[in-house]
Amino acid sequence: MHIEEDTKLDFKDVLIRPKRSTLKSRKDVDISREFTFKWSGKKFNGVPIIAANMDGVGTFDMARAFIEDGNGLSVALHKHYPLADLQTFYKENGPDSIWYSIGMVKADEEKLAEFIKAGSKPDKLCIDVANGYSEHFVDFVKGARERYPDLTIMAGNVVTGEMVEQLILAGVDVVKVGIGPGSVCTTRKMTGVGYPQLSAIIECADAAHGLGGLICADGGCTVPGDIAKAFGGGADFVMLGGMLSGHDQSEQEIVEKNGEKFVQFYGMSSDTAMKKHKGGVAEYRASEGKTVRVPYRGDVADTLQDVLGGLRSTCTYVGAVRLKELSKRTTFVRVTQQLNTVFGQG
Repeated sequence: MHIEEDTKLDFKDVLIRPKRSTLKSRKDVDISREFTFKWSGKKFNGVPIIAANMDGVGTFDMARAFIEDGNGLSVALHKHYPLADLQTFYKENGPDSIWYSIGMVKADEEKLAEFIKAGSKPDKLCIDVANGYSEHFVDFVKGARERYPDLTIMAGNVVTGEMVEQLILAGVDVVKVGIGPGSVCTTRKMTGVGYPQLSAIIECADAAHGLGGLICADGGCTVPGDIAKAFGGGADFVMLGGMLSGHDQSEQEIVEKNGEKFVQFYGMSSDTAMKKHKGGVAEYRASEGKTVRVPYRGDVADTLQDVLGGLRSTCTYVGAVRLKELSKRTTFVRVTQQLNTVFGQG
């Protein structure tokens, strides 16, 4: 047993301190990024925000909305679409804004192989598991890199620098960072395992950038300011789940109760997801997600405007002309300790 005494931080524990700025308007800020991925050698140019590969978020309709938005946003499609539907979607929309998602089960591998064999090769691959610390996962990633050397691979999830380094050396271009911070994830409650998300981002970004790799902050963002904090902490991409739920693009039934409209949203390790896609929760495991009703929020375009507008505004407050500069211009101010002190004085 070992105890780390250093303080670790979540988004709620800090604010970004403003700095003098020469920017006259939010419209002068460039929130796109340009990356060349370490292993695939391919380039990315766009706003580095990704819709999570969850039911109700990583949908075809969400991808179409992101493409129509025109800012270079991307969507990690959930892995439960039938093969024929995936082939049709890629044919009609192309691969540029899409991450093809798989887990480590054999059926996912076979479906991807068939998808590629049919000539519908994806451009980007998201290998998504709850626990990225197993040797089996690292071996799986190595195998994927060997089989698909020209694909950009994002994989995770992990929360520590040493594992980020191992995955990058195994062939991952973008490491997904986050265990337990998601709004419908109960991993921390069920297992006691996790890591405060902002500290995870800061530490993992440092490890990844030292090897020429990138990270994607996955989970924990509930408001646009959290997205800015993630980028300020060094994240290259930010993945959103709950913030994008409840929209027309969720492809979920809209339920009306007491005059209000709701949409169901659930974690992909929840009872709901496992019953829907796997027939139930396996006897050797427990649910690590919950199911909630979120208010119906209409078209996702309005939410995207809030997200992108908030990010631009953050940049104006600290004088970052480009999103790339945000992490260099960010100074985090601890707020929770100050609040505790005030409350303690009673």
